[in-house]
Amino acid sequence: MKKVLVTGGCGFIGHHLVKKLLKTGYEVSVFDNQQRGSIENLKDVEKDIKYYEGDITRITDLNKAVNGVDSIIHLAFINGTKNFYSMPSKVIDIGICGLLNVYNCAKWYDVKELLIASSSETYQKPSIIPTPENVPLIIPDVTNPRYSYGGTKILYELMAQHYHREDFDRVITFRPHNIYGTNMGKDHVIPELIDKIKNCNHILPWKRKPVTLLGDGTQTRAFCHIDDFCDGINILLDHGKDGNIYHIGNEEEITIGDLCKKLFNKMGCDLEIEYSEAPKGETNRRCPDISKLKKLGYSPKINLDIGLKTIL
Repeated sequence: MKKVLVTGGCGFIGHHLVKKLLKTGYEVSVFDNQQRGSIENLKDVEKDIKYYEGDITRITDLNKAVNGVDSIIHLAFINGTKNFYSMPSKVIDIGICGLLNVYNCAKWYDVKELLIASSSETYQKPSIIPTPENVPLIIPDVTNPRYSYGGTKILYELMAQHYHREDFDRVITFRPHNIYGTNMGKDHVIPELIDKIKNCNHILPWKRKPVTLLGDGTQTRAFCHIDDFCDGINILLDHGKDGNIYHIGNEEEITIGDLCKKLFNKMGCDLEIEYSEAPKGETNRRCPDISKLKKLGYSPKINLDIGLKTIL
């Protein structure tokens, strides 16, 4: 069996991916410090994995996990838009130190395959929608702490293309696009909205409050269920080409206002929506072109209506 290490394997995306890899037949190791995820997420497969607790910024911690694996899927990072604004220094520190340690440990133990998680934040406000992988990567404003995340992910993509390429057989970059599903926490669009709706939907009608959206509600996103994302990673492990960048997502675009109304309907709520100023640097539209991954066999199976049922 191919041995795969997943950094950040206790997090939302990580623990779902670990379980999918196990079902596919991989031998899986997990590296995490449980700051944003928990080993409890992997309790039902705990006997089937090797778990290493440690800090991705300390190479001595990571060494023990990398030894003996064939492939590394590097997810460990600080996610969540609020965190980009509130702790940009930590975002950059963990991002850059973590990736350098992954590369150095992989070289030391002769691991020949890396799958590196990038982000749609690398291209910010694209001129083409649905957006292909080859659009320019930009930082609109280096003074905005939001771009601590997107800027670091641009470095990830540069390193995937140019950093010690002679030491690896296959380095693949993938960009997840608005992944959602069970156990995803509250730092993302859908769970934040669900939480807001619950807090506003009092039993007594005169106590109900409107749900406040950041922006005017016309911003769009294309949400991808975690099961479809995991299928995408499996396809990249089987068929992904060295040096390539792949979008993993869904092309089902929806406005945030319509998403909110859809949640009202599914949660049985009769609420009003009010609007507020969008955070500086917010992207108005985001929808990936996934035709490149489709050519390898990818096909999202879970639409938003079905996917929301899994988390409500």
